[in-house]
Amino acid sequence: MEENQNSNKQPEQSFFEEIIKKTKTGITFPKALRDEFFEEDTDVYFKLVVPKEKDKIILEFLSEEDAEEISEKLKLVKSKTVSTLKALDKKKIETIKKTVGPSPAWGEYFVYDFEAKDKIIPILESAFYKFAETPLHLEDAMGRVKYALVSFLSSTKTENAKLYFAVEKFLIDIIDKFNQPNLLDWIFEKIIPNVDSKFLYEQALLELVEASLKFKRWEKAELYIFYVLKNIDSYSKSEMYNIMNSFKQLVKKVKYNERSDKIDILLKEKLLEYGNGVEDADYKIQIVEFLEDLQYIELAYDLAKKIQLSLPSESMRIEEIRKIVRRLHTTPISENKPNSSLDFEEDEGNID
Repeated sequence: MEENQNSNKQPEQSFFEEIIKKTKTGITFPKALRDEFFEEDTDVYFKLVVPKEKDKIILEFLSEEDAEEISEKLKLVKSKTVSTLKALDKKKIETIKKTVGPSPAWGEYFVYDFEAKDKIIPILESAFYKFAETPLHLEDAMGRVKYALVSFLSSTKTENAKLYFAVEKFLIDIIDKFNQPNLLDWIFEKIIPNVDSKFLYEQALLELVEASLKFKRWEKAELYIFYVLKNIDSYSKSEMYNIMNSFKQLVKKVKYNERSDKIDILLKEKLLEYGNGVEDADYKIQIVEFLEDLQYIELAYDLAKKIQLSLPSESMRIEEIRKIVRRLHTTPISENKPNSSLDFEEDEGNID
């Protein structure tokens, strides 16, 4: 009888229930809960736990003393995990080093110094030699990369941006040395959105542009270039120096690589937009040079002629632009770029 009563017992009602949704800025506590638990100017500490099933996020209230104690314990656990990884991999790494040619290019990864640099080096080294193993255990190798990312984030956006950028440079090297272009998607989805620095965000995208072109992944390169150009557009017109520098870096990444027609369209349209839109003759001439570097000779010539006609005869730039016009006039335009499928032969007669 008692069993039947227990089986019919209703589940205990929760103190609070509501459906919430993650937004671009994260998850916000409902106002009713904030009013109940959080006082203004008072710190509140939680212990955040995600079980192995990854089906829930648990927040447990902590006192400030408990928070400090648990933080120290977690730091110790992380430190032991790193030590264990190093101990387990040391012999294996030494064995692989003797038989495998490629080795980590630390100088290339750490372009910008940051606090956690020395801590992630042994983890990335173990990941590098995991990628070198045959057969490749991708999940194990990437697990180490993920650990390096999530374990050493700080409260400083700039430090985190440098960490993400270093890990991206590491993975770009992995792509190159171990033929793993499938990692391009992972970098774009997991690293790029977390680079919270306008400058490093653009640099990170440019690294993807170069790598995708090298492996002839045209659609990916088109997407990455689109985001680079979008970032360039986000500068104000008073920041033309930054805009020109961004174009310069982009041109350097693509000028010696085979490109798709869509990439050419993206680059031409944006360069001409700025070339026809800016007033400063120096910036206009830079755009002409970018067009020339990319072998868009006819477009470069047309823009150079416009600049020449618009400059007053006493301008200090008049002789410079005349030389550019003469050079472009004699430059062959039978090919628009390496392996181009675009044909400009019909327009050749328009050159003066």
